Amino acid sequence: MDLTKKIRTVPNWPIPGVMFRDITTVLQDPNAFRVAIDMFYTRYKDTAVDKIAGIDARGFIFGSALAYRMGVGFVPVRKKGKLPYRTIRAEYSLEYGTDIVEMHEDAISHGERVVIVDDLIATGGTISAAVKLVKQLGGHVLECAFMVELPDLNGRSRIPDCEVFSLCSFEGE
Repeated sequence: MDLTKKIRTVPNWPIPGVMFRDITTVLQDPNAFRVAIDMFYTRYKDTAVDKIAGIDARGFIFGSALAYRMGVGFVPVRKKGKLPYRTIRAEYSLEYGTDIVEMHEDAISHGERVVIVDDLIATGGTISAAVKLVKQLGGHVLECAFMVELPDLNGRSRIPDCEVFSLCSFEGE
């Protein structure tokens, strides 16, 4: 199945000039969602993975389904102030300012092998912050995995010490 055909493009959202890649259409289609999770699973099933970390919020959907399928733990990487226990945090740059993501300080043990999952990589700010958090706790990031990659925005360059895998990509537009 060509997942790019299952992703809706919404022009000029959230601001004029942006072509938003809406993955909710994949989630609404049980076959497309199953194919996406199966593709991730096939990628990692023969790899020693201890945890899947998913980035708030759509990374939770793909990451938790993958963790369940693999029989490993799931770690949420949340926006600032959303986790109830003691956290570590990493700041990252946005187009006009900064933001923060957090992880529980006991979410990953030293030496654990982690795949970080999100729905989309664009400029790479959020994923680079998530990688920092995993490494700060002593985890080893095996790969960063995405449903969609926007290669023209060069997000991979923000995470130079990490392999990147994406199920599909949209260039241009």
